[in-house]
Amino acid sequence: MTSPSQAPKNKIVSKFFKAITAGLTKRYTAPPQGVEPVSGFEPERYLGRWYEIKRLDHSFERNATRVYAEYSLRDDGKIKVVNTAYSTAKQDWVSIEGYARFQGDPNIASLSVTFFWPITAGYHVIDLDHDNYQWALVTGPSRDYLWILARKTTLPTEITERLTNYAKELGYDISTLIDVDHS
Repeated sequence: MTSPSQAPKNKIVSKFFKAITAGLTKRYTAPPQGVEPVSGFEPERYLGRWYEIKRLDHSFERNATRVYAEYSLRDDGKIKVVNTAYSTAKQDWVSIEGYARFQGDPNIASLSVTFFWPITAGYHVIDLDHDNYQWALVTGPSRDYLWILARKTTLPTEITERLTNYAKELGYDISTLIDVDHS
């Protein structure tokens, strides 16, 4: 039982923790400054399998080839996310499951993704094949994260170049983009 003298201290600690958590969550879920998620987004059309075509390198996907993500709707309205890759370091398939939820209006492609609660990161579709949902350009909470995704393991060069040039215009360092091997 909390003594009366501890109660105010516990409330202060609780408020401090909530404020820090809210600040960190916003920092890691908002899109990079000057980068806008697409509008007119149709979540049900985005569900299914997406293959990584290119990505910026980062530790959690290092040595990963044949990378793809599966998105499906959960009963609670969140989106189930399963990322799968072949690890060249482990010489085996690895996968991780998490969930995503919209940060606001589901017609704006701005989501928060959680793989290890309470750590949440932004997932923002910043360019999209609105007609057929066959390719997408996705960023995280900073310009250190960028993915070109497609419904197939290859994408026509002209589309890849257009997406890469658009990312460059937005301030991404495209010189470090990795071509994802799907052989």
